Amino acid sequence: MSEPTGKYSITMPRDIAEAARARSGPSGLSAYVAAAVARQIERDNLSELIQVAEAEHGPITDEEIQALRDQLHQARREQADRGTAA
Repeated sequence: MSEPTGKYSITMPRDIAEAARARSGPSGLSAYVAAAVARQIERDNLSELIQVAEAEHGPITDEEIQALRDQLHQARREQADRGTAA
C-alpha cells in the first residue's frame, strides 16, 4: 500500500532542478526529490542522536571512530570470505 501524497510547490536553483530531472529516470522527478528529502531527514535524525549521545557521554574521538571503522571492515572481509567459501 502506498503512502498518501500531496502536491507541493518548491523553488530551487535551475541547474540543480535540471540535474535532478536528468537523473530521475523512469520514476520521475517527484520520486527522486522525495527520496533525497527522505535521506536528508535520516541524516538530520542521526545528527540529533549523535548530539544527544555526545552531550551525555562526551565527544567521540578520532581513535574511537577509526577503531569502529576497522571493526566494520573486518566484519565485511569475514562476511565476504564466508560467501566465497560456500
